[in-house]
Amino acid sequence: MADNTQKQTGLQFIKIRAATDFPGWLPRPTIVSFFHETMKPYEDKPADIEAALDYAFSDSEYAGGFLMVTHRDEQLAGALLMLNSGMRGYIPENILLFVTVNPEMRGQGIGAQLIERCVAECDGDVKLHVDFDNPAKRLYERLGFKHCYAEMRLKR
Repeated sequence: MADNTQKQTGLQFIKIRAATDFPGWLPRPTIVSFFHETMKPYEDKPADIEAALDYAFSDSEYAGGFLMVTHRDEQLAGALLMLNSGMRGYIPENILLFVTVNPEMRGQGIGAQLIERCVAECDGDVKLHVDFDNPAKRLYERLGFKHCYAEMRLKR
């Protein structure tokens, strides 16, 4: 089903809810590499990306989520991983864990389209973590995300 955005941009969106849902042209290792390489300098380790995908595709009661990819003629344009938190209220139901756009395609609104489409797919609130110096922070603010808390961590 083509919507107006798809007609205007030529983008196709694919929602992946299980490890078996990957299209033939996009094997799982390719998406892991895509997240790792295109999120620099804010990238996560491939093993952590794999673990996040396992969580998203889990059928556990308190896990789950989805991966949304967008492409033009099977050229990966962007990807977003949304996780279910298993909570609600003080911790939102959804965590936007990773979002990235192919560096050659940035500046075309692909990231905004991807985020808006994925947020619309979610029930409940959505949270994300963003480094203070990440230029994408302005995009998140334009899309309605607000600063709520300063995160603190005890590293061991």
